[in-house]
Amino acid sequence: MNSGSLSTLTKHTRSPAETTALAQKLGLTLEPGDCLLLIGPIGSGKTHFARHLIQNLMSEVEDVPSPTYTLVQTYETRQGELWHADLYRLTSTAEIEELGLSDAFETAICLIEWPDRLAELTPDTALQITFDADPQQTEARDLSFAWSDPKWQHRLDGLA
Repeated sequence: MNSGSLSTLTKHTRSPAETTALAQKLGLTLEPGDCLLLIGPIGSGKTHFARHLIQNLMSEVEDVPSPTYTLVQTYETRQGELWHADLYRLTSTAEIEELGLSDAFETAICLIEWPDRLAELTPDTALQITFDADPQQTEARDLSFAWSDPKWQHRLDGLA
């Protein structure tokens, strides 16, 4: 991600339901070519966030499994094609290119878990979302948003 002029926003959610609502609201602003980089340790809420964002965009709700073993799941949504990728098990950018993610970054909405594996393939226009669990409140999360592309400012203003 381009770290030139980075803008940030942090949202605190007190429950999985609040995290779901935030995901659903953000999802409605997405369009093909948008990429969300979902960062955080196992169990921090990345897949929960992605699942509810995706389901809210579907014409007919279906199961949204974690792509941990399939690497990528694709969905047709009201907003266009959506790719949900989990790069945890990948070790090289060549493996990522084989998945077709570079093309998807231009034509689909992409939700990427473990985006550190992208290295130089990381889109400059991506929105980075870091998930932090609160050790005192197991249901609470702090979601930190970071971006350099100005398109995200207006979209995130709507989350206030």
